[in-house]
Amino acid sequence: MAYDASTLPDVSGLTVGIIGGTGDQGRGLAYRFARAGQTVLIGSRSAERAVRSAAEIAALPGVPAGVSVTGADNDEVARRSDVVIIAVPWDGHAATVAALAGPLAGKIVVDCVNPLGFDKQGPYALPVAEGSAVQQAAGLLPNSRVCAAFNHVSAPLLADPEIDRIELDVLICTEDRELVDVVAALAARIPGLRGIYAGRLRNAHQIEAFTANLIAINKRYKAHAGIRVTDL
Repeated sequence: MAYDASTLPDVSGLTVGIIGGTGDQGRGLAYRFARAGQTVLIGSRSAERAVRSAAEIAALPGVPAGVSVTGADNDEVARRSDVVIIAVPWDGHAATVAALAGPLAGKIVVDCVNPLGFDKQGPYALPVAEGSAVQQAAGLLPNSRVCAAFNHVSAPLLADPEIDRIELDVLICTEDRELVDVVAALAARIPGLRGIYAGRLRNAHQIEAFTANLIAINKRYKAHAGIRVTDL
């Protein structure tokens, strides 16, 4: 079955919270969703920092007047959001997710964290006992609906106000097939993005690890490479 965005659900009324919304990836996603008119909550360990970041994002070019972009601490963002994107550094992933298990119960949780290390030879994938970052999250959030997505979307592209379209595919891994269309619809709110089902959570480790290859590609070719799946 070919990709058909017209069949995706209407997600324009959902509130998107971003845990780690003051970092590069989280801030970039927040900006793009705000540009699309989505209600966005920026989460951080520091509510003050989150509020400041939200105000900066709301003032960026292309964000429509009246779109709600607000900041709060991670716990409040988790409670108030319909969909929560985890975009924290890998070294703080387990502790951050575990602390939010209560407020994230029943919520859609999208993990875009890539467990990577860096040395003088460049980026490389780190081993994860659970298999991948999203599998770790799923284990810590037994009462949430968990998927992996947005792992390969370039933060510099997201942050660049002069770029209107980002021609990339978002690979979605989850055990909950109903989530695929919801997350794909959210991806489609960002012009140029397509959400593509890429298998169960056990397949997510390849997607997370491949980011190391993309970073190496980008460094070599001075680009912001991503993924586009052919024949869809």
